[in-house]
Amino acid sequence: MALEYKISDSILPIVTISLKPGEVVYSESGGMSWMSANVEMKTHSGGGLGKMLKRKLSGESLFITDYFVSRDDGSVAFASEFPGRILAMPLETGEVLIAQKDAFMCAEKSVDLDLHLNRRIGAGFFGGEGFIMEKITGPGLVFFEFDGDIVEMTLAKGESLRVDAGHIAMFQPSVQYDVKMVKGVGNMLFGGEGLFLATLRGPGKIWLQTMPLVKLAGRMIPFFPTKS
Repeated sequence: MALEYKISDSILPIVTISLKPGEVVYSESGGMSWMSANVEMKTHSGGGLGKMLKRKLSGESLFITDYFVSRDDGSVAFASEFPGRILAMPLETGEVLIAQKDAFMCAEKSVDLDLHLNRRIGAGFFGGEGFIMEKITGPGLVFFEFDGDIVEMTLAKGESLRVDAGHIAMFQPSVQYDVKMVKGVGNMLFGGEGLFLATLRGPGKIWLQTMPLVKLAGRMIPFFPTKS
């Protein structure tokens, strides 16, 4: 039976998951917002020291927490940490998605959360997310949180898209991700996009976010009070 859930239609969305006996969802420790009184929690390492360190490097917590009910139905809710979208993705057995750091929100117990190391030097050093991203493997339902709205695109084989790296939310592993220097001295100095742009090359699906947190922070800095 498929996991039942509801995602609120809001700029600060929340997903409420209905739990029946035998169903288990997990999140990073501290990720839960509220839950019914009969929901039980179990916090653990999630696979030992190696898994703990990988999660920490990918932007998640050292420990994970399972949520389940022993009898009667219950519910647990997870709220977005930033104005944006919560995306629910049902994954088949062995199906993989590569997401930006800290994008994972919660998932069914059968879903595996791991570290993804980008082996392309350009993407690693200049791609905004560095070498480290999140690798999520099915089967099961997984929930992601992204900044702003989400645009989903499908790239054909050989088709490429140049993107400001902060807008890359998630992509299928068949998509090649690299970063290349912007051409032209004038573009480098006065284009406003920085020295490097990411390149996503198909085939495969990509998900782009419209309001990266790092860009919003940059816009807000001039309004912060400073000492004279």
